[in-house]
Amino acid sequence: MRKTVLCLLLPFFALAVAAEEGGEPPAGIESTPSVFLQLTTEPGAKLGFNWRFDFPLMRGEGPLTQGNGVILTPGIEVTPVSLNLTLNAIWTPIAFVEVVAGGRIGSGWNAVLFGDDSIGIGLNTVGDNGAAVVDGSAFDGALWEARTGVAVQGDLSAVFPGEWNQVIARSFHGIRHAGYSRAGSGDFWFFENDEGENRNGLSYRGNLLLGYRMPLPLNMVALLAETDVFLHPSPRPQHANWTFTAITAVGITERLGANLLAQFRIRDNYVGEGWRNQHFTVRDVSESNPRRLEFFRVVAAFSYRL
Repeated sequence: MRKTVLCLLLPFFALAVAAEEGGEPPAGIESTPSVFLQLTTEPGAKLGFNWRFDFPLMRGEGPLTQGNGVILTPGIEVTPVSLNLTLNAIWTPIAFVEVVAGGRIGSGWNAVLFGDDSIGIGLNTVGDNGAAVVDGSAFDGALWEARTGVAVQGDLSAVFPGEWNQVIARSFHGIRHAGYSRAGSGDFWFFENDEGENRNGLSYRGNLLLGYRMPLPLNMVALLAETDVFLHPSPRPQHANWTFTAITAVGITERLGANLLAQFRIRDNYVGEGWRNQHFTVRDVSESNPRRLEFFRVVAAFSYRL
């Protein structure tokens, strides 16, 4: 735990040192600070700041190596119910491969937003008559995540050059470890007002993106399919959770960009009266149609390079 905190804080110490020395990165290193805002159709707004550093590494002159390097991005983000430090790294050893690693550490609190409870932290326990009960208070523990994986990607314009030939594909597969300092091995917990089905341990995460870039203000449209599977025992049968996203990217100005996302997901098809108030481990699942596709949310995300 202490090592995780130290690793996440080191880039922020480096930023402070750079600021003391004039704020300019060493020669050959590109530095890009930015702020971002995410708005959704459910209580899930997010505001953040990050600082991207591009380090040239094993960079050549050919098409397979001219983009080689490491991107390191420390950041901070806040939502209506959480505060987190983040760190992401991408190493590109060759044009079509990315090795990805990252993490976050933070905490949260619980609040009433728009008349509903928004849960940023706490254990998800079973109360009387199977009701879901939140056991948590503001900043009562640390919430962390560490992840790594590999992505394979391609761009049609690398084979058939042309600004209208940018058909892109990317497939990512990785492992994630998440935890809550108050949770035991069999406890479930909440993070940023989710369903409260998290447990300390490993999970697999993968995604597949297919998109088209254009030399227009509307610069990309894409479809993204994501899945995650917990890799530890569960009190009920486990299925892969799927989320499908339609993405539209717009370059509003040279510095300001926006993404509009529409998301659908596949989840267990719960039945019975009042199931939303029950703990998910005691809910009844439809025998004839155990899984269902449902609308999740619309997201508008804005990013501004400083």
